[in-house]
Amino acid sequence: MVLGLAAAFTFGAGTPFAKLLVDETGPQLLAGLLYLGAFTALLVAVPVRRRRSEARVRQADLPRLAGMVLAGGVLAPVLLLVGLERVSGSTGSLLLNLEGPFTLLIGLAIFGEHLSRRAAFGAAVVFGGGALLSFGGLGGSTDAVGSLCIATACVLWGIDNNLTQSLTLRDPFAIVRIKAGAAATVNLALALALGASIPPVEIVCAALGLGAVSYGLSIVLDAYALRVLGTAREAAIFATAPFVGALLALPILAESLSRADIFAGVIMAGGVVLLLGERHQHVHVHAPLLHDHTHVHDEHHHHDHPSGIPTAEPHAHVHQHDRLAHSHPHVSDVHHRHRHERPRPRDDMD
Repeated sequence: MVLGLAAAFTFGAGTPFAKLLVDETGPQLLAGLLYLGAFTALLVAVPVRRRRSEARVRQADLPRLAGMVLAGGVLAPVLLLVGLERVSGSTGSLLLNLEGPFTLLIGLAIFGEHLSRRAAFGAAVVFGGGALLSFGGLGGSTDAVGSLCIATACVLWGIDNNLTQSLTLRDPFAIVRIKAGAAATVNLALALALGASIPPVEIVCAALGLGAVSYGLSIVLDAYALRVLGTAREAAIFATAPFVGALLALPILAESLSRADIFAGVIMAGGVVLLLGERHQHVHVHAPLLHDHTHVHDEHHHHDHPSGIPTAEPHAHVHQHDRLAHSHPHVSDVHHRHRHERPRPRDDMD
């Protein structure tokens, strides 16, 4: 939960700053600079990062990586920045609330996630607060085309989030580094091919710094949160990001805050508290599964190690999960995608 909130804060805080920069660069070039900043920061972090055993990205992962880059690294950022050119910073920040519901719906309908009643109610409360912000607060300017661009970006990021979650058994740093590098290359190449000119050095440095935090650090934190929480719960947590952007728009863009905005913020905080207190536990069955990810030898991992495989924990190697039926608290991570039967009504004659 802390990782998810930190990811939301670092991403949401970047929206008003991106609003300031897009007027100096244009959407495509700024998207490329933001991802270049993210890629550079992750590259610098490689030698100083505490070493840990993570599963490597494999050739079979390339189609999902390509989908992530196209949806979340190329199309969505450009659409967001085009939208920010047409609407106020506060309105743009608040429209980003749509990313959460789209991510959650895609996760539930396509990727087999599950939410308990408490978690679903908590998510609904967070999204309800976001809706109140979007339609009742801050009085930002409206533009149909700009709003549609940002809404479409949210759909694409919803696809990206679910694809990212399906890959988080691999090294999150490697996944985000590949995504950021590819997105930077494509966006910068397109921008320059379309005649964009390089802005002043101070603008380039500001964009690179913003990308390092709001795209590099944020996406890495989000990837780890997706691994632990699953897409649906992380979508609800990440839905607090637009509120951060809206608050920062007050001093940065000289906008104002209404009572409705404060009320909506309190509602969203209540939804997060509900999610924090959720406990989902029941008897469930793990089907046999062969895969590769970082792990320790807990109740889910009882296997022998072939010769040459390091045994220091955590470690990563291809291993077999045998069929296992047990009960413990869990969420819809990649190890817990199972059906949830409705309780049978009690018959007093039983």
